[in-house]
Order: sequence, then C-alpha cells, then structure tokens
Amino acid sequence: MKKTKQPGDNISLKTKKTEDPAVMNWLNAQSNLMDSLRYLIEQEIAEHGVRNLQTVVPMERNVLTSITIQQGGRLVVSRNADRVVEGFQEVDEEISAAVEVVPEEEIEDEDIAAWI
Repeated sequence: MKKTKQPGDNISLKTKKTEDPAVMNWLNAQSNLMDSLRYLIEQEIAEHGVRNLQTVVPMERNVLTSITIQQGGRLVVSRNADRVVEGFQEVDEEISAAVEVVPEEEIEDEDIAAWI
C-alpha cells in the first residue's frame, strides 16, 4: 500500500529518457515548477473532481505529435492546425468577453482625510 501524502511532504518526479521535446521545453520554461503543476492539478480537480487519472488517460498517447514548441513559447503546428488555432481563438474570445474595463476613480482630498 502506498503512503498517503501529507501537506509539506516531498514528491519526486522523473522524466522519461524519451520525453517529448515539447514537455521538456514546458518544464524548462517554468520559473516555479511546483506552483505550475499545482495550478494544473487545481484545474483538473475543478473540472473533474478528485480521480485517478491513470484510469482515464490512455497508456499510449500522441497528443503532442501534432504540435512542436519552439524557443520563446511560439507554437508551430504541423497537423490539426485548424483545431488548435480555433481552440486558442475561443479562449482568447472568452477572456476578452470576461474582461471588464473599469475606469480609474479620481481620489478627492476629502477621501484621503477620511482614510487617515
């Protein structure tokens, strides 16, 4: 039986010798790897709840075979270009729709006096 992880415990990760270059580029691009992984975990939990991904992730997958990531985070798509670009455009539109521009308020001397 595997040991249950507790907050503050260390976890170890090891890349495969045959790791996809895009995965290595992503790992190396992170300024705080644990926080980046934590964010992805939080997104997974928010969308699907707590589950063992090994029960739903295919053992052999080729998700990244259609995408090559160059230095600087620039995407070069060799296959499925329309689907990938369309996905980015949808996310871009959702972000634009969700962002509300709030005009900057002027601060009056009376307000400052009230704060002191």
